[in-house]
Amino acid sequence: MNRLKIFGVLFIPAALLLAGSCLPKPHTDGGGVSLTVSGFSIMKETLEKSVYPGFAAKWKKEHGQDVNFTSSFAGSETITNQILQGLEADIAILSIERDVERLSAGGAVTANWRLLPHQSIVNKTPFVILVRKGNPKGIKDFPDLAKPGVKVIHPDPVSSGGAQWSILAIYGSELKKSEKETGGYDQARALKSLQAIWRNVIATPGSAREARTQFERGFGDALITYELEGLLMKEAGAEVEVVVPQSTIFSEHPAVIIDRNVTAQERPVVEAFLQYLWSDEAQRAFVKYHFRSVTDEKLNEDKKEFARIEIPFTVELFGGWTRAYPEIIEKVWREQVQRKQ
Repeated sequence: MNRLKIFGVLFIPAALLLAGSCLPKPHTDGGGVSLTVSGFSIMKETLEKSVYPGFAAKWKKEHGQDVNFTSSFAGSETITNQILQGLEADIAILSIERDVERLSAGGAVTANWRLLPHQSIVNKTPFVILVRKGNPKGIKDFPDLAKPGVKVIHPDPVSSGGAQWSILAIYGSELKKSEKETGGYDQARALKSLQAIWRNVIATPGSAREARTQFERGFGDALITYELEGLLMKEAGAEVEVVVPQSTIFSEHPAVIIDRNVTAQERPVVEAFLQYLWSDEAQRAFVKYHFRSVTDEKLNEDKKEFARIEIPFTVELFGGWTRAYPEIIEKVWREQVQRKQ
């Protein structure tokens, strides 16, 4: 089946996709310091509206120096490819741990990033389903997305970390439900559900944010995405509803310094900004913009808008990203779902 691939909002100029292209190199001078951050698509609001201003005010108070930020946002796989091709970012905030591993293997990250707080994870969020107001298709869980006539928007797993989380959410949900019902994982049931849902996918935009933009413009009946995207849309008055699956995955998002690009002169402020992401102030900012905190569960419990998941799980269900990508994204989705449609 041919799928329409429509690109919504582009956060990065196309020229950056070329090897050797880069954002302006961060610099320091008597007046201040500039940092360059590359983030996966849904980090935009939190960083620009709260985290950057909070850190800049803190650094100014403590060191008397101004800090300015330059950002780019796209799918996590795209961001990673750009950095490997020469994008001169100081810090990357990515959707999936596998992309940090790729940066490390490519020489862009040289430090032992697993020694960072929470093994570099700065925030998390569950995957949910967004539907039109009134839920006209009667969608209550992932398998309902396979109903005849349901049009699903799903980002592209080739470029989007969120899309890979979504595949793990669908597949793992059926594993966890079958475990609850029978005591064992029913892989055939999980594959069948993923195949049936994928037949209803009508568009595969390049990132989770582009997928949201398409859905906002009226494409499709349902969108599988991060919980915070649904909460942001409802906050903005969009006529959507959030459907919480019985079982779903919590995505966990790592941040790392791109050591290859950071000079000795710049490193103190770059390291301070990275550590700031685990501060109480930054974690509250993440929760304000609908991410879940990784340092304080009380912040999450106090947020009444957050869904309560009956059977939650993480990527550890699959043995971590070192196994989840080759065994589920490649062998299940690519070989048994995508290529057989």
